[in-house]
Amino acid sequence: MTDPIKIQPPLTNEIIERLKSGDRVVITGVIYTARDMAHKYLVEGHKRGEPLPFDPRGQILYYTGPTPAPPGHAIGSAGPTTSYRMDRYTPFLLEQGLKAMIGKGPRGSEVKEAIKTHKAVYLAAIGGAGALISKTIKKAEVIAYPNLGTEAIMRLEVEDFPAIVVNDIYGGDLYRIDAAECDEQGNGEGDAC
Repeated sequence: MTDPIKIQPPLTNEIIERLKSGDRVVITGVIYTARDMAHKYLVEGHKRGEPLPFDPRGQILYYTGPTPAPPGHAIGSAGPTTSYRMDRYTPFLLEQGLKAMIGKGPRGSEVKEAIKTHKAVYLAAIGGAGALISKTIKKAEVIAYPNLGTEAIMRLEVEDFPAIVVNDIYGGDLYRIDAAECDEQGNGEGDAC
């Protein structure tokens, strides 16, 4: 197994072009959090002419709603949330220059096309590993929509945050099972391998 690719925001098109579905990455630097309601607020605010609370160009957005920080920690458990709930808002953020999203589960076809069009990637973090992921988060601060509680937008400083590339600009999709590849492995008739 090869070593993970180290990436640091802001991400450029050149970095995105190097990343392929199945690549393991570790992220060091600043990333932002947002879930369903924060996405809705971002889009509605933009429609009213309000500036976004952070510049998304080259940035990474993590779909998480962390638990409160225990004493001596930057954050509580911070596992990924299911990404498809953000699909209706994602093309807008990609148009604004967002380069990566971290979550869990597959994305819809509109998001996958927008990923290719706007040169971005969708990354997966391991569901159920929120306590372990939180150890990579060194600092956390709410920067927008504090009324949303755990769904507020946060600015996180991370060190070696692990993820895997699911969707890339070449149409790669880690969640899609290639029946022909499975057949070659001897699992027969395109069964999941």
